[in-house]
Amino acid sequence: MGLWPFHCAAGAPVTIGLITDMSGVFADADGPGGAEAIKMAIEDFGGEVLGQKIRFVSADHQNKADIGAAKVREWFDRDDVSMVIAGPNSSVGLAVNKLARDRKRVFMPIGSTTSRLTNEDCSPFTVQYAYDTIALSKGTGLAITKRGGRNWYFVTADFAFGTSIEKDTRQVVQALGSNVVGSVKHPLGTVDYSSYLIQAQAAAPDVLGLANAGADTINSIKAVGEFGLVGQMTVVAMNLYLSDVHALGLDAAKGMYMTDGWYWDLNDRTRAWAKRYFARTARMPTLPQAADYSATWHYLSAVKATGTRDSETVMAKMRETPIDDFFARGYIRPDGRMVHDMYLMQVKTPAESKYAWDYYKVVETIPGEAAAATKAESRCEFWR
Repeated sequence: MGLWPFHCAAGAPVTIGLITDMSGVFADADGPGGAEAIKMAIEDFGGEVLGQKIRFVSADHQNKADIGAAKVREWFDRDDVSMVIAGPNSSVGLAVNKLARDRKRVFMPIGSTTSRLTNEDCSPFTVQYAYDTIALSKGTGLAITKRGGRNWYFVTADFAFGTSIEKDTRQVVQALGSNVVGSVKHPLGTVDYSSYLIQAQAAAPDVLGLANAGADTINSIKAVGEFGLVGQMTVVAMNLYLSDVHALGLDAAKGMYMTDGWYWDLNDRTRAWAKRYFARTARMPTLPQAADYSATWHYLSAVKATGTRDSETVMAKMRETPIDDFFARGYIRPDGRMVHDMYLMQVKTPAESKYAWDYYKVVETIPGEAAAATKAESRCEFWR
């Protein structure tokens, strides 16, 4: 945790905060790498806006909503933080969302993907910038069901993200005529998945949906391999990070389907930025890390264009300004959802991978409007 860089100056400088998992199950997906992406964006922006140095603070929420909320409350009330980005953990994201709404501060959840943030808990100050559980469920759920997956079973992380992704995927597959034959919940940070997979086997599904993320996904995929379930059923990761595949290796992850909103090797723009990031970190960026940079840039651009850090003015500018950068081409809706294309991916086999970090192949591009909830489906008071 720290302030980078700290500049004492008259007035109120723009201060950006990152609250994320720096040491736990999601640390590789965002964590210190996400902080580095934000620093990179601030440097590329010139390090200044409104005539003052841009400040950056970061902290580890330890995957606990109370710790994350307490730190962000301190940032708002003591440090006058202008905008907060939240990394993975939807429970923390929901807690910070309420604080940001009450304090009228801009909040940009990146890895906090619960669809509640742009539905019943939407806020005029929140932008869900990268993706949400609806996009993940529509991409993977629709694709796997079309490929013959008729009976689903979920192994679900017992926190806000897991609950949301299972709920949203259930709705997608059941609307297509498929069945959910069961589910089981596991605590965040589970290591031994034996009992959960025994229950899954007993239900004899066609599809095993791993409704978890980060180290939980890594450990559950390892357990699936040890139980010999690959071949018995289609195994899908509902939220698989590039860092997860890197940790697992292609032998363990090959053939798995997943939905993602960004990949470093998609095109020339993604590759050019990813190589700059790699030069700083010696790792290729994940979706959250790329989105951290893009969200920071979009926010700072709005501040510069309006000449103020007033949240309502800046939010209006961000909504009216399309996003078109290495991360995405998209726009921000009234419900706070940043709409952009998603991608159904399949993890390559070792033989298909031609160079370092060459892990995914794009199976299908899912247009942003098709991946996002429709206005008729929305439960957001500001949109409906």
